[in-house]
Amino acid sequence: MAHPQELTFEQGVDFLRQLKDFGDPMPQLILTGGDPLKRPDLYELIDAARELGIGTSITPAATPAFTREVLVKLKEHGVEGLGLSLDAPTADLHDSIRGVPGTFDRTMQAIAWAQELEMPLQVNTLAAAETVDHLPAVYELLKPFGIARWSLFFLISVGRGKVLQPLTPEEGEKLMGWVYETTKVAPFIVATTEAPSYRRVALEHMREEGMTGEQIKQSGQFRSFGIRDGHGIMFVSNTGDICPAGFLPLAVGNVKTDRVADIYRNAPVFQALHDSTQLEGRCGICEYHSLCGGSRARAFGASGNLLGEDPFCEYIPHSKGPH
Repeated sequence: MAHPQELTFEQGVDFLRQLKDFGDPMPQLILTGGDPLKRPDLYELIDAARELGIGTSITPAATPAFTREVLVKLKEHGVEGLGLSLDAPTADLHDSIRGVPGTFDRTMQAIAWAQELEMPLQVNTLAAAETVDHLPAVYELLKPFGIARWSLFFLISVGRGKVLQPLTPEEGEKLMGWVYETTKVAPFIVATTEAPSYRRVALEHMREEGMTGEQIKQSGQFRSFGIRDGHGIMFVSNTGDICPAGFLPLAVGNVKTDRVADIYRNAPVFQALHDSTQLEGRCGICEYHSLCGGSRARAFGASGNLLGEDPFCEYIPHSKGPH
């Protein structure tokens, strides 16, 4: 059942029109949830985004409602990319984490459909205490499929994440080292989400390997720099609340009454997130602050301080300096 304050179709289209305020390049739209397939006007909203020149991707839930016919229809309406979640290499493990029997089989079927329909696919996998030992097997399972990107979401304890256990900083460093080595041979992009300290780990590895500055620059390891939450991305809920990120549910406006670009550019919370020199604690004195920026969502979840240090990172700063 829809939330009583959920955006109407007209309000949804008005929000899409607001995205033009950002100018060129136009923002990319990712329809997520919950399950975006539950909106009865989903295809009309996708059409409206397409007419406005907004590239759209979608992350549907692996329910019986997500069929091959639905994927074909999404592609026909101009959806450019698909995101699916796969947290373990077997049905027993994945379904126990998701709490819903059958999700593993439906996800694997959807991965095969995306390959068949030549639809760009990102697979998202939780990196948590319950999944970390199985990540190499998930990688091997995905290798034969022509996916575009495998993204490891390092757990932040919000929502469903509260019943799972995050990795320790030591476990995180070890996993990030494995990710770095895997990027060298993977047939798809391997990325991390809510683990910006991976950039430091990758840079340290490349320096240890004797890579030059130009080789590091051309390595493809650094597709983004600095703070991610609220800086380059933002999250708008089904009721219109504007938050810095999906894992950072701190509402600082609403598209029903505010202009989304104005909030992004001028709201104090967003302005703080656009400036890594405002970081506090270890992140504030870290020489990698402009490269990494820490997970603002994890800092906020741990201490309530949006600009505080990221407790997931074990690095002890030497001194702040350009990197």
